[in-house]
Amino acid sequence: MTMATKYKLVLLRHGESLYNSYNLFSGWYDTDLTELGVEEATKAGKILKDNGFEFDIAFTSVLKRAIKTLEIIQEILDCHWLPVVKSWRLNERHYGALQGFNKDEMAEKCGKDIVKAWRRSYDVAPPPMKISDKNWSGMERKYAGMDKGMIPRSESLKDTVQRTLPFWHDSITSAIRAGQRVLISAHANSLRGLIKYLDKMSDDDIKELNIPNAMPLVYELDENLRPVKSYYLESKEKTKGDEPRGIKRKIESPLGMVLC
Repeated sequence: MTMATKYKLVLLRHGESLYNSYNLFSGWYDTDLTELGVEEATKAGKILKDNGFEFDIAFTSVLKRAIKTLEIIQEILDCHWLPVVKSWRLNERHYGALQGFNKDEMAEKCGKDIVKAWRRSYDVAPPPMKISDKNWSGMERKYAGMDKGMIPRSESLKDTVQRTLPFWHDSITSAIRAGQRVLISAHANSLRGLIKYLDKMSDDDIKELNIPNAMPLVYELDENLRPVKSYYLESKEKTKGDEPRGIKRKIESPLGMVLC
């Protein structure tokens, strides 16, 4: 029996960030959009507008690259009034002590297989960040109301999925079931977690899934919120790498520490 589409959900990864352009581990570091990132978000907004998409509510993380991407979409769609719900549960995966380091340099220093395991394995987390580190997220005002024990020091993709799904079940699904047209502006790994759940992907298959910057991904869902089909509103050419390489140059880690 063919499932009928009842709802549409749009997932959107933020535009290119400064850390993306330098090929650095971003995680919970609150890096801004690049000029290209702004252009990508603007293009995404125009694609949504050209395809007749309108929204009743949006969900995003508490990181500026996702928030600013959403704000650009709101500008293009002329919907500044749109209710926006921000949650740390939609944040990017926390890369622990790797945050701020160049991915290629870390592979050369620590070994390609080790870094690949940190990056692509489903249940392997990078070395944790010390709570005493000045860059630990628990020091930031945006997390002041959180139980410090819930603020991660490092996360595997599995950890990211486990903290993202409660927000999906508690907040996002109720909006969808109420007939609201939902847009989620988030990050590669929080979105990978949602996609893994929606598409019932295996732990092995999710390792190979990449989310391109600022390409609207539409999910058509049936009455039980099961996917009928999903598709990007633009070419998938950028999915070859999980983040654009951009400019390759040395940059001092904001962590000021050596891992290997």
